[in-house]
Amino acid sequence: MAEYSIGEALKEFLNKSRFRSDIQTLEVEALWEKIMGKTIARYTEKIQIVGDKLFIHTSVAPLKNELIYQKEKIIERINEALKGNVIKEVIVK
Repeated sequence: MAEYSIGEALKEFLNKSRFRSDIQTLEVEALWEKIMGKTIARYTEKIQIVGDKLFIHTSVAPLKNELIYQKEKIIERINEALKGNVIKEVIVK
């Protein structure tokens, strides 16, 4: 029988859990201001991860355009923050 640390066991459980996206969403929400800056964070209404997609909700049209323009950079920053290749697509609503 292989030995795991509690951290490794918890990480393995979360990777296989149906709550994985919810937990990753909470992680991103907690780091959103640090990742994207205060102004973007202030006008972002909701962030959600579903599968490998990051949904960003805002009602500010100029911000929508800026987020669409920065999709690749957002993917890179989020994946770096989550320490893995988690997000493959950004959808701005």
